[in-house]
Amino acid sequence: MSWLFVLLTSLREFALPLIVLLFFGRGEEDGWQFVGAAGALVLAGIAFVRYLSYRYAVIGTELVIREGIISRNARHVPLARIQNVSLHRNVLHRAFGVAEVQLESAAGVTPEATMRVLSLAQAAALERLIREQRGDTAAAAAEGEAETPLVTLGSGEIVRLGLISNRGLVVVAGAFGLLSQARPDGFARSLANLVEALIGEASSRMAGPLQWLLGAVVLLVLFVVLLRLFSILMAFLQFHGFRLDDGGDRLRVESGLLTRIRASALKRRIQHWTVSETWLHRAFGRQSLKVETAVMQAANQSERGLSHLLPVGTPAQAEDLLRRLLPQARWPTLRWRPVHPDAWRRLVKPPLLLLLAVCAALAIGPAGRWAWLGLVLVPLIVASARGRGRFAGWYEDGQVLAWRSGWLDRRWSLVEIRRLQGVQLLQNAFDRRWRMATVAVDTAGANPFGHRIHIRHLPEREARALYARLCRLVESATPARTPGSAAPAR
Repeated sequence: MSWLFVLLTSLREFALPLIVLLFFGRGEEDGWQFVGAAGALVLAGIAFVRYLSYRYAVIGTELVIREGIISRNARHVPLARIQNVSLHRNVLHRAFGVAEVQLESAAGVTPEATMRVLSLAQAAALERLIREQRGDTAAAAAEGEAETPLVTLGSGEIVRLGLISNRGLVVVAGAFGLLSQARPDGFARSLANLVEALIGEASSRMAGPLQWLLGAVVLLVLFVVLLRLFSILMAFLQFHGFRLDDGGDRLRVESGLLTRIRASALKRRIQHWTVSETWLHRAFGRQSLKVETAVMQAANQSERGLSHLLPVGTPAQAEDLLRRLLPQARWPTLRWRPVHPDAWRRLVKPPLLLLLAVCAALAIGPAGRWAWLGLVLVPLIVASARGRGRFAGWYEDGQVLAWRSGWLDRRWSLVEIRRLQGVQLLQNAFDRRWRMATVAVDTAGANPFGHRIHIRHLPEREARALYARLCRLVESATPARTPGSAAPAR
């Protein structure tokens, strides 16, 4: 039944236009869209025919993949190069007892190979071969032994995660986008009619200022409740049955309600650790722990890579995981060093100048003098800058480098110095004027959207000393680096 999975995968990117066509089509003027639908079917047929030629084999120490009919490709992947075997199983996969398998390495931003449909027995055999070829003989011998569960998430914790996160915004934004694209004029007109009906109903009842305020509060509360319900639903879809296991040399994560995803990573491949705590986390007494691995950057940024070690849990759980997996960090008893005392002055200026510019622009327009009411945000901006400057700090002991930042939402990032791939000393014109500098470090497979260790607003002398020390430590650790890893860069 492999052809069925290939057909559905090919049609998936055309599913939304086809649904819009069927339910929101407007007759003859949309006839050109049927041509597009026919083209989609032709492309799906071509993909199906090409997939008939897909073959793979393990020959010696290599995985050989051949595909194509007219244009034929053969790819040889050394088994020792593969660092992770990731399994992705949606409802259809689970019904047929198969999985989509991705073979990932520490190099590149795409998988070494993607096998759309493999039986679970084939996937397990392939993973066992890879572990043996990589030299993990002890791990392969102990494969049959039970793994040690480190974290399991019950329904209560997943509900808390949904209440803490803002995943519901994705659903609402997607719904608005679909409706606005399906019927641009009709959607805008329907929305305007709804607003007019609400205003007309309130006016007919002779609503006063208090009633208007109460109605606005009720609508806001209903909107927030709807968002939270969607967030809880999204949390269950992604993290239902979440389980983190310690398999000796590697960590393994499995989760998902409709689509089950299993990912693993060698412990020695973990490059970066981040503890997150928003103000909602603190209200529920919770924290989150994420990691970045040396396995491809694309997997780290997707839901298929090993990323969440603790989606939500108590601070004691996060502390226990870090103490177990990164004992040299001595978390959370780090002696944080502050940044420059005038850092908050640097932080307060950009948002303050932007607010003044917006207020001045609005004052010229129809808003008039009411635009200057925006200045009530000035105390909040100052408080935020002071809080961020006070909380920011760094730590370095020769083994671990750490950086914390934030105010209401706080994040702590840690990295082993021997894992660093590059060290930078950054200083712009404003830094030179304030005699400050930034020390930035990089790791393998770094997520550019994550909490990077960029130690900002350090006193210049202190920054240069830290930069020189990190360079020496990275250079001294170079001979101990694993084969295939990038050389350190300054």
